[in-house]
Amino acid sequence: MTANEKLIHQFYTAFQQKDYETMQHSYAENAVFNDAAFVNLNASEVRAMWQMLISRGADMKLSFGDIKEIGDTVTAYWEAHYTFTATGKKVVNKINAEFEIKDGKIIKHTDRFDFYTWAKQAFGFGGFILGWAKFFQEKVRQTARKKLDEYMLKLNRR
Repeated sequence: MTANEKLIHQFYTAFQQKDYETMQHSYAENAVFNDAAFVNLNASEVRAMWQMLISRGADMKLSFGDIKEIGDTVTAYWEAHYTFTATGKKVVNKINAEFEIKDGKIIKHTDRFDFYTWAKQAFGFGGFILGWAKFFQEKVRQTARKKLDEYMLKLNRR
């Protein structure tokens, strides 16, 4: 296993153990994160995002594997099993992750998953009907961003 593959293995092991601090330390100060819900998060935002998701995901279970370094990129596959707090519905999200690493820290992290499949699970019939629509996806992004901003404000008040 290469040093970069070890970093990603450590990252997901920490995720399994709900150790957001180790996850946070995996990111460089100039890191950028993207997925279907969170777009262009900077390092402090992605660190807060993981803390928020872990602290709110009481029943979350995670599995991961297939970590491979190909050129300048490390890829991994992971699955998250959890209850979506906004609706109380169970979700199994299957995610392909891609990382760029520099000097032992993640500088770019992109998670890709089927938004429509996720929306059907997370929102039930509403996700089945609207999950494919761009306006619905944008509403989910806006809501996720608002929740993250509120969480970060709360963290900064401590």
